[in-house]
Order: sequence, then structure tokens, then C-alpha cells
Amino acid sequence: ELAAEVAASIDLGALDRAVLSTHEIGEAASKVAVMGAVRRALVEAQRKFAASGAGAVLDGRDIGTVVCPDADVKLYVTATPEVRARRRHEEILSGGGVAEYEDILADIKKRDARDMNRADSPLKPAEDAYLIDTSEMDIESAFRATLDHVEDVLSAKQA
Repeated sequence: ELAAEVAASIDLGALDRAVLSTHEIGEAASKVAVMGAVRRALVEAQRKFAASGAGAVLDGRDIGTVVCPDADVKLYVTATPEVRARRRHEEILSGGGVAEYEDILADIKKRDARDMNRADSPLKPAEDAYLIDTSEMDIESAFRATLDHVEDVLSAKQA
């Protein structure tokens, strides 16, 4: 399958975070994630990337459960669909784009349902993941909560 060949040849270190974070890329990723061969190729590429250096931060809907189940620190960061849609809408508008909040909310709900119900690597928190619900947090509070947890885990590991 051509899509799996392309997935296997991606240099994850060369990808642009700003591009990967767009609403359209998230939607596309969710749609190709149901293709087993593509998913397996990407999981293998992500595992190699995670193991290639002194450490890595990976962001994705199955990182803690499938890609890196033995990671030292696992976070499950979430917010309500309404909050995520509002944030995405504000991000698009601030970048000069045009979008409707209701359309974004519908897309997020569809993506969540598709990702939670797929047979291969469904979206769910790892049993040992630290849950951070950012619905009522600003970015600084979310960062602080995350950093505090990471420091706690790494300190305990070194003790």
C-alpha cells in the first residue's frame, strides 16, 4: 500500500509542529489512522524517534497506550469538546483564518468518536497516565501542572 510506504519513510524530526497542529491536519490524521498498515508504519517510526536520543516528547492519541507503553511519564491531557473548539476557533481567527465555531465543534466530536471507536489503537488514557483536564486552565496553569508532575516522577525515579 502506497500510503504505508510513505508513512514508513517520514522523517519525524523534520516535521513542522505549527503545521502538524492545524485543525485540517488533525482531521486528516484521524482519517488515515483507521488504515492498519499506515498506523503500524507510523507507530514503528514514532517508537524509533522516541528511542533515538536522550529523551523525547511525543504528542498523540495513542502514545501512552500503544507507541510508548513503557514511557517514564505519561500524560493524558484533555478538555471538553466545547473548550477545545473555542480554543481552535480563536487560534484560526487570530491567524487570519475564517472558521465557524459550530463546524469546528462538530469536527472535534466526530474525530473523538472515530478515534475512540476504531479497532486499532483506540483513543483512551493509559492506566498509569496522569490526567490533566485543562478545561478550566490557562496555558500557564496547564504547563505548571505538567511540569510539576514530570519533575515528581523523575525525582522519584532517581531516588
